[in-house]
Amino acid sequence: MFALSRQFIGASLATLLCFVGVTLLQYPRMNKMLQRKQGLSQQALERDVKLEQARLNILKVIPSFGYDNLLANWTYLSFLQYFGDDEARARTGYALSPEYFEIILKHDPRFRLAYLALSTSTSMYAAMPERSVAITEQGLKQLNPWTPADSYYIWRYKGIDELLFLGNSQAARKSFQTAADWANKHSDEDSKLSASVSQGTANFLAANPNSKHAQIAAWGMVLQNQVDKETQKRAILAIEALGGQVISTPQGNQIRFPQND
Repeated sequence: MFALSRQFIGASLATLLCFVGVTLLQYPRMNKMLQRKQGLSQQALERDVKLEQARLNILKVIPSFGYDNLLANWTYLSFLQYFGDDEARARTGYALSPEYFEIILKHDPRFRLAYLALSTSTSMYAAMPERSVAITEQGLKQLNPWTPADSYYIWRYKGIDELLFLGNSQAARKSFQTAADWANKHSDEDSKLSASVSQGTANFLAANPNSKHAQIAAWGMVLQNQVDKETQKRAILAIEALGGQVISTPQGNQIRFPQND
């Protein structure tokens, strides 16, 4: 009994020390973010990026002691601070984006919204769609049509990356088809709508691997995801370049497809 108590106390102390360590690593960074002012030198910004990379390297190997969701959420909040620092990102880029999501999805592969942020930040901003798809594929190995309930969206995010940023229409068609198949296993209206849209995109690609309609539909999905204003602008410009049109209505954005595919 005494031995078991010692083991329990030891594990508890280890857990406490683990998260105290993470807190100590996190606090200086958060403090810097709050005190950040315009005019920081390029050298200072690059030094911050290197320090953040070092912190993420530690988080990749630090044990969670059963607090996986806490660690995933904590890292996601760190990502939001990183991604939202527009001034710094304009000067140093978004290269750390996939590093955050390797940690987040390792500890919580069912964190659906994290896949959306992964796709946007890594494929569109960091220009690393291969990393985004690879990380997503690892997470999907641990999911099924019911876990989480809206997991079919993750196949859509993967299909968008494959179609719009990798130009791999064959892989994208399979991803959109799987998204439709998984969504069809649910009876709610959102799932039915998602199944219809995903199936339509898969059908476009099956008929024409270079389908403009499929690309416009994929950009339309990006718009539906309530992304930031810069991403919205990119999506609208891409739709217009493909011959489509985005019409603002009280019910939301409506997309008009070109007559020819």
